[in-house]
Parts: sequence; C-alpha cells; structure tokens
Amino acid sequence: MIALSDFLILGGLLFSIAVAGIFLNRKNVIILLMCIELMLLAVNMNFVAFSHFLQDTAGQIYVFFILTVAAAEAAIGLAILVVLFRSRQTINVQDLDTLKG
Repeated sequence: MIALSDFLILGGLLFSIAVAGIFLNRKNVIILLMCIELMLLAVNMNFVAFSHFLQDTAGQIYVFFILTVAAAEAAIGLAILVVLFRSRQTINVQDLDTLKG
C-alpha cells in the first residue's frame, strides 16, 4: 500500500522540477508552458492524494474542473505561440519581450 507521504513527496518533487525548469530555461516559450503544466499536475496529484486519504470526493471533483481549464489554457497558449511564430519567426522569449505594434 502506498502511503500519503509518498504521493506528497512525489508531488513536491515534480513541482520542484517544474520550478527548476522555469528558472533554468528562460528562452523557449514551449518549455516554459510545459513547466507550468507540470506544476499544475503536481498540485492536482496532491489534491487526489488528500481526497483519497480523507475519503472525500471533493478534491477529485476539483481536479476534473482544473484539468478542463488547463486543457483550454494550453490550447489558447499554443494558439498564441503559433500566431507569434508566424509574425516574428521565433519563439525565443528574449526576442518576444518587446510589445511594440
């Protein structure tokens, strides 16, 4: 049987890897979005672990809503990246920091 602490350690490890990915890679927007999604999935895993441990389904229901919002956020983020790449021919964050018209 897997204990609650195992899930929390794994969630904390995934969250830490995502934070490290954001700080280490500040050039590629796609990798930044993937790190943000990894953070969100680590938090969702903790929600499910606590929900199972407390025998309450509310945490699992929250996770379903969070995942639907995350899917919409990822689709919109990728659509914005496609438009930026078509107009600027790059997805480098340092090249996209100016928002001049």
